[in-house]
Amino acid sequence: MAENSSNSIKAFWAEIPLADEDFLGAIRDWKNVQIAIDEETIWLKGFTDEQAASSEIQQLPNFILYELRDGLLFRKDALVPSKKMRTALLWNPIDKALKLTFPISNNNFFGIEEKVEIKLKPSEEEQPAIALLCPISEIKEAIITIPKFKLEKVDWIAINDNALFIGSPLLSFPGKTFWLKDDHLIPTGFDFEFKNMSSLLQRKYNECNEDWLLWSENGSVLNIKKENFRKLSVSSFRLTEKSKEWS
Repeated sequence: MAENSSNSIKAFWAEIPLADEDFLGAIRDWKNVQIAIDEETIWLKGFTDEQAASSEIQQLPNFILYELRDGLLFRKDALVPSKKMRTALLWNPIDKALKLTFPISNNNFFGIEEKVEIKLKPSEEEQPAIALLCPISEIKEAIITIPKFKLEKVDWIAINDNALFIGSPLLSFPGKTFWLKDDHLIPTGFDFEFKNMSSLLQRKYNECNEDWLLWSENGSVLNIKKENFRKLSVSSFRLTEKSKEWS
């Protein structure tokens, strides 16, 4: 007689303190997950095997994952249950029930007055650099030596005393490089602490895809209108440099 395949399907539940609700923004896109609130606790269920083992889950603070067996909740690899399954809970899809809030900090980046308090962390994954930020004073002599066909492949904008270049291949100037993720320009060698945060921030702060979001390692961000970029040329660079000298 064939074994009942339903016996091999694992059902996962989880709990996290209500005070840590904001951290669930990292998994808000997991539409299969449902949540319910019971006093000071948020309950979650519906995780797939892959989600239950994911880094997003492992990085959530005060998050406890259970396997549901016969109405009892077992922690990972535990032989004894931790508690009984909660009943009479009102369940809702996580993407509809969860209200995301992002605190505002007064740390400025190139003069911006508000920023999203999001953490970046070093990443082991290598990403191709698509943008370069460097001081104008350090490149104003070198730029006139670059062949025109190389300059035309790059867009640029002046940010205070810095120049931000976007294009491929990048120019061989000293500076800080960035890689692209959902219109986020992230310092190379870094990524968001929670991987799903990229799309959440995109929807909240750049829904129309009109901006580049330029990040620093400390989590500060600058919105830059894409329409303000221009094709790089020696003349456009010199005109911008002179206008800064006159201002």
